[in-house]
Amino acid sequence: MLIDMKNIIRAFKQEAWKDGISVSNELWPKLFEWIQEHILSDFLTQVTKQVDELVDIDPDLSEREIFERATRYMVGFLDAHSASVRIYDPQTEQMLSYGSFPYKEDERENVIPLDGSIAGEVVKSLKPITVPDILEDQRYQNKDIIYRKGVSSLMAIPLDIPRFYPRERDTAGVIQIYYLEKGRTFTNLEIQVANLMAKRLSFVIARKKILSMHKSNEKKELIIQHIFRTLGKRGGIKMEEVFNRLIPDLADIVNLQSCALFSISNNLENIVLEAGYPVSEGSYHNIGVRFSVKSEPVFEILLNLMDYTGDSIYEIVSQSYLLIVDPQRTELISENLKHFAALYNINSILYIPLYMNGEITHFMTFDALDQRQRYRDDEIDVFLFLGHELIKAQKMERLDDALHDFKNPAIAIAGFARRLMKLLDQDICDESRAQIMKYAGILMAETSRIQELSMSLYKVGEVQKTNLTDILKKRFEINKEAIREQLRQDIFLKEGPFVSDLFICCHVIHLERLFDNLLNNATKAIPIRGGHLAISTFIDEGFACARISNTGQISKEARTKILEGDGPGRGFYITHRIIRQLKGEIKIDSDKTSTSILVKIPLCHDV
Repeated sequence: MLIDMKNIIRAFKQEAWKDGISVSNELWPKLFEWIQEHILSDFLTQVTKQVDELVDIDPDLSEREIFERATRYMVGFLDAHSASVRIYDPQTEQMLSYGSFPYKEDERENVIPLDGSIAGEVVKSLKPITVPDILEDQRYQNKDIIYRKGVSSLMAIPLDIPRFYPRERDTAGVIQIYYLEKGRTFTNLEIQVANLMAKRLSFVIARKKILSMHKSNEKKELIIQHIFRTLGKRGGIKMEEVFNRLIPDLADIVNLQSCALFSISNNLENIVLEAGYPVSEGSYHNIGVRFSVKSEPVFEILLNLMDYTGDSIYEIVSQSYLLIVDPQRTELISENLKHFAALYNINSILYIPLYMNGEITHFMTFDALDQRQRYRDDEIDVFLFLGHELIKAQKMERLDDALHDFKNPAIAIAGFARRLMKLLDQDICDESRAQIMKYAGILMAETSRIQELSMSLYKVGEVQKTNLTDILKKRFEINKEAIREQLRQDIFLKEGPFVSDLFICCHVIHLERLFDNLLNNATKAIPIRGGHLAISTFIDEGFACARISNTGQISKEARTKILEGDGPGRGFYITHRIIRQLKGEIKIDSDKTSTSILVKIPLCHDV
C-alpha cells in the first residue's frame, strides 16, 4: 500500500477531537481503505491531470504568456480568485511584474522592492509564505490594489528556474495566489500542491530555454549561410543586402521596427551609421549619418565615457547590453530620439556593444515595437553573434569596394610611369622637366590615394571642406589616362564650363570614388565606334552640381536599377551608397544617342 495505514490510525487516535466518538476498531482499516481507493485515487488523478496540462504548455509561447497560462491553471485547481508572477531582476534588485490571471497587468505595479515585500522575502528564503489578512500585513504596501481586487488573503510560493548559460544566474521569482476569504487558513496540502505546480512550471521554462538554445544555434547557422550565400554572388558582398536578408529572420526573437549597425571614431567623439534595416531615404536611420557621441547620454554610457548612477525602472544597464524599457520616460535619450521613437511606434530600444581586441568599435541597436522588460541571455547571444558577423561582412564589403576602385588609378599610374621613364631617357630640357614634375606629382597623388583606399578598409578620414570642381577635374585627368592605356579610339573629351569655387563637406576619398565610378561607367558605355565624354559643374539652389555626359543610351529599366543601387557591377552599388552618405541626389537623362548623369550635393560653407 502507498500509505502506512497503522501509523495513520495511531495518529488519529492521538487527536483530541476523536474523544467522544465511539467507533469500533474494525471501522478504521475499512475507512482508510475506502478513502485511499475512492478519494485519494481521484485526488491524485486530478493533480496528475492538472500537472500534465501545466507541463504541456507550449514552450514556444513567450515567458509572459507561459506564466499567464500557468497561473490560470493554478487559480482553477486551487479554487483561488487570482494569481500573479513576479521575477527578481538582479540588475535593479527589484521584483518585476511578469504575468497574471486574470490578465490585469495594467492595474499592477510594474516593480516592487525586494526588501520589505512579501515577494522579496519568498525569493530570499525560498520558502512559501501565507498571509491570512493582507490588509493587516505591512509587507504588502499597495493596499489600493487589494481594495480594487476585493481579495483578502494570499499564498506566496517560490519559483526557482536553474541557469543554462555559464554567465547566467538562476532565475528566482514568486507566484502569489489570492483568495477572497479574510482570515483564511491554508492547509499543508494546498501549499504542497502549489509547490508542486510551481516546480513543474520551472520545468516548462527550463524546456523553453533548451529549445531557445537550439533555436539560437539555428539562427547562428542561418546568419552564416546568408553571409556566405552573399559572398558567392558575382557582385560581392553588400551590407544592405545582408541586412535585408538577415534581420527579418530575427522576427521571432524581437518584434522589430528597425535595426542598425554603428561604428565609433578613434577619438570616441562621433558615431556613424554603417548599415540599417529598413533603409529609408532621408530618415534618422539614413546610411552614413554621423552623430556626436555627446548628443545622446546613452552613447556616453555605452562607451564607458559616463558612469550610470541611476536606478530608474525605465532602463536596464548591464555589461552585455543597455535596454531602454520606455523611451518616453527614460532620461538616457534626447528629445530628438524620443520624438523619433513616438513617430515610428518604438516602445523599447536595445543597445549591444561590440568589442574588438578589448575595445568597443561598433554597437548595434534594435528598435522594438513591444515594450520589452528584459532580454534572455540566449537572445543577447544571437545578437552579439550577428553583430560580429556583420563587422566581418562590412570589412569584406570595403575590401570589395577598394579592389573595384583600384583599377582606374592602377591603370593610370602604369601609363604615367611609362611616360615618365621615356622622358628620363631623353635629354632633359625645361619643357621635359615640367612634364616630369607633372607626372611625378600625379604618381605621388595616385599612390597616396591607393594608400587611402587601403586604409579605408578600417577607418575613413575626417570630413573636410572640399572643392568639388577640383576633384572632378583631377579624376577626369586620371580617367583620361586610363582611356589612353586601354587604347580606346575616337573618344572626344570636353571639359567645362566650371564653377571654380564649389565647396562641399565630405570625406575626400568618398568624392574621388564617386567620380571615378561615374567616369569609368560613362567611358564603358561609349560605343566601340567612339563618341564624346564631357564634364561640367554649376550651382543650383544650394547644391553643388556635377554633370557627366557620354555618347550611348541607357534603357529605362537599367536607369531605375542604377538609381536604386542595383545596377550591374559593383560601381553602381558604391555610387548609390556614397550619394546617400553625402545626402545628395543623382539623376539620369537619356535619349537615343547620349546619356547625362547629374550629381547634386549640398553646398558647404563651414567645415
